[in-house]
Amino acid sequence: MSHASQATLRPVRAADLDAVLQVQAACYPPAMQEPATVVAARIEQAGDTSFVAVHQNGAILGYVFAYRSRLGAVTPLDAHFEVDPQGDALYLHDLAVAPEATGLGLARRLAAQLLAQARDTRLDWCALVSVQDSRGFWERLGYRVAGCDTHAARAALATYPEPALYMTRPAHP
Repeated sequence: MSHASQATLRPVRAADLDAVLQVQAACYPPAMQEPATVVAARIEQAGDTSFVAVHQNGAILGYVFAYRSRLGAVTPLDAHFEVDPQGDALYLHDLAVAPEATGLGLARRLAAQLLAQARDTRLDWCALVSVQDSRGFWERLGYRVAGCDTHAARAALATYPEPALYMTRPAHP
């Protein structure tokens, strides 16, 4: 792959499922790979807030899944999204970039797309669970570690392999 400008971002579609699963398999250990049925449901539930990075040759190089939620709510690994139409946060559940596209800035572009969407839809917050020692990446994008205030949120966070950190950032500067 050459550079990120050869990739465009677009909303995820049902036809992207196999390619998304291939990227997931390349990026995560088996314990963190979510079943095809769960990923397919996410595409259906949150297709308007989830995106893929597509190379000019048609290959999917990365993806991000997000949905409208409430600040402090955490989705457990392998669970279906609980979209909250009245939520105040855009919850970024999963962002992955294929190994052959690492270093092209696609993760930053996908994250920026979600931040812009949160702003455009007048949400106050962006939230996520940092996994695989990605805390530094998210901190460079303005996210900070936040506490999980409810038993349900702490239990959901515990479904992820350590270190898993709940992180938030204001959607507006």
